[in-house]
Amino acid sequence: MTAEEVGQAYVSALSPATRARHGRHYTPWHLADQLWRMTRTALGHGRAPQPLGGLVRDPACGAGALLLPALREHLHGSRDVDPRMVLAGLPSLIEGVDTDPAAVWVANVVMAAELMPLLAKVPQANRRPIPALARTGDGLATPSSPASAIVMNPPYGRVRLSEADRERFSDVLYGHANLYGIFMAAADDQLDPAGVMGALVPTSFTSGRYFAPLRGRLSSRLRLQSVTFVEERSGVFTSVLQETCLAVFGRRRTRRTTVASLGFSRTEIATVDTPLGAKPWLIPRRSDLAAIAVSARSMPLTIRDAGWRASTGPLVWNRRKEDLAPDGGVPVVWASDLVSGVVKPTELRQNLRTIRLNSQSDQRVLALAEPAILVQRTTAPEQQRRLVSANLDEPTLKAWGGRVVIENHVNVLRPAGRPMISQRLLADLLATKTMDAVARCISGSVALSAFELESLPLPDTDTLARWEKLNGHDLERAVADHYRGSVR
Repeated sequence: MTAEEVGQAYVSALSPATRARHGRHYTPWHLADQLWRMTRTALGHGRAPQPLGGLVRDPACGAGALLLPALREHLHGSRDVDPRMVLAGLPSLIEGVDTDPAAVWVANVVMAAELMPLLAKVPQANRRPIPALARTGDGLATPSSPASAIVMNPPYGRVRLSEADRERFSDVLYGHANLYGIFMAAADDQLDPAGVMGALVPTSFTSGRYFAPLRGRLSSRLRLQSVTFVEERSGVFTSVLQETCLAVFGRRRTRRTTVASLGFSRTEIATVDTPLGAKPWLIPRRSDLAAIAVSARSMPLTIRDAGWRASTGPLVWNRRKEDLAPDGGVPVVWASDLVSGVVKPTELRQNLRTIRLNSQSDQRVLALAEPAILVQRTTAPEQQRRLVSANLDEPTLKAWGGRVVIENHVNVLRPAGRPMISQRLLADLLATKTMDAVARCISGSVALSAFELESLPLPDTDTLARWEKLNGHDLERAVADHYRGSVR
């Protein structure tokens, strides 16, 4: 077995409940290798293997997959150095930390196996025990020495923090704490003044509302040097369905970020201005989206700025099963009822077509009795569009009986005060191919949250005023020209 296969065997032997509870997922070898390639580039390494110039730490090392590429490069780059010196210096160059003692044992075994050929070059009388490069501990704790590079596939999932940790990480928290965001913040604290952080993490940190403080913190102290989106949505981690990316941050104040995708091979997509700030980062997932992403980032407004607010449909249907019926209640709008820009009941869920409202609270919280724009919150991978919307205008609402209840997989856009853009135009804009492309630059997944929807960029008020007079093909062409034209 290879070292990677040993680590994979250990993680596979854990129960699904244990893996889920602790967020333990072994990193596939090709992702570990690619992350180190990106990290070493950010460190300024040339093409040829070279000895490590400082400490490489993995604060959630598991069975050691992410440390192996760095260790192998160091050994290759040090082949002309006295083996005894190489072995003696390793504890100051490679460090793994994990709370799982069994995983730490496996990590030390597989890294020791990598060192056996080097140990064989040392005369038997001068041999010393191979140093343990991983230890059991808390990867979030402040270490005694900073690292020149941190590589990690941190655990995922919500976590209840102690009062002390909530205070410590208060500047990167919004609502619940997610372990991987906490690890990214802690890694920033553990880097030396020229340090680099490489992380295999969900793409949600680039756009989600919960990660806005983290984006603000990271971009104020680091810069995103490169990001590679992993094309496989499933099969990357055992029992996990998650959009992931390889993100490398560094202290170097670069103004440009390299964007790539990784499938059978790594394909460079574009080089874009480095994203900054807490707002969602517009990053193209495909080369044909690069120009739109660049142009959209310069737009002065967002949907929220233009006077529209998004919320998630309030009905979680499986909590109200007893009140759902084919008829006799208030009509329910499901995500499948948004068809070609129109809100119309489909054949699906005929037995769950209406809901009984039992109280004034139900009337106030669940019932929608005013025009709005509806947008699917999640889409199927096979759907051509990620931005699927429909205009619930006055005539449509009246045809549905004057009030409806919106299910939880639909986002609702409503005006707040006096909006800068009419409902008709906003609905038509969301239906364009260009806005669908913009949405893909904010969220690479099949989900589009209310926060991300509100964050879709819009042009200035003069341009919006001109578009109020357009519709159909004329509007489609004007929007496409505007979102692409500013980068020509």
